This record gives sequence, C-alpha cells and structure tokens, in this order.
Amino acid sequence: MTVRRSHYRFGTPVRVRWQECDAQGIAFNGSYLGWLEVAQAEYFRNLGFSIYRVAAAGYFDSAVAKVTIEYKAPVRVDEMLDLRARVAHIGNTSLILNVAIFPEGENPDQPALTTIETVYVGFYADTGATRRVPDPIRTLVGRWEEHGEVLPLDAFPELAAAQADG
Repeated sequence: MTVRRSHYRFGTPVRVRWQECDAQGIAFNGSYLGWLEVAQAEYFRNLGFSIYRVAAAGYFDSAVAKVTIEYKAPVRVDEMLDLRARVAHIGNTSLILNVAIFPEGENPDQPALTTIETVYVGFYADTGATRRVPDPIRTLVGRWEEHGEVLPLDAFPELAAAQADG
C-alpha cells in the first residue's frame, strides 16, 4: 500500500539542515530518527501535553522498542518537509506511531518520501518494569484519530496535573 498524506490528520513542518546531510547535501539515515522525535513530540503537543513533561512528572514514560524506516526517495539540504504522524495502535503497554515524511505541499495523494514505524513500550524509569498506557492518553489519541477532535486536557485531571508539574 502506498502511504499518502491523506492517511494522516496531524502534520508539522521541518527544514532539512546542513548538519543532517552528508557532503552531497543529502540527508543521512540518522537524521530520520531526529525527525521522528520532532513528529512524536509535536503530535502529543497537538493533543495538549508534552511527552517530556508527563515523563518528568512520573505520569507516563516510554522507551523505543523497535524502529523500521523505509527510505523511498532522498531529501536534500534546505528542503521543507511535512512530517505526518498518527498513532496506529495502542496495546496494553505499547503504542505504535507511524510517521511519514512528505515534501512541503498540500497534495493529499502525494506519496511519502520515507515511512517510519516505531513501537514504544510504557515503562517505569526507576525499575524498568513495563506499564500500561494510561486511559486518558488512549482517550485523547482515540478521539483525535477517529474524529480529528482534541479534547480539553482539564477533562483528565491526573494528566493535566502531570503536564503542569513536569
């Protein structure tokens, strides 16, 4: 299946910087993990909270368990990219985030330049034990992915408090 921009509700722009490229001005493979981080952080900011703040507050933290990257076409220094992100699945303790990278533009049928699938596993930083993805995060993600609606964070007092404390 060809991944297209229209498969994603959320997107954020990023410019390819020289430090992310090789001597020929083409982005090197490690750069894509940085863009994954940008897409992930902005996706959750769109839902009203920072993954960094809630992790620092002890509400929920996750670790990368697996990353699969498919490079379909190169990107070059100074190009504007559209990082698209969606949560494809939430299991008991895991979450699958899909990121697709497109050239800047509005074409909904534009095929992706690169696709990234990442499996995150919830865990307790102090013990390393796995932990369940909290229900408020499940609800926020589900509403966004199904309806494109961002629910108010104050409807989830524990998550809101973690956001404020982090």
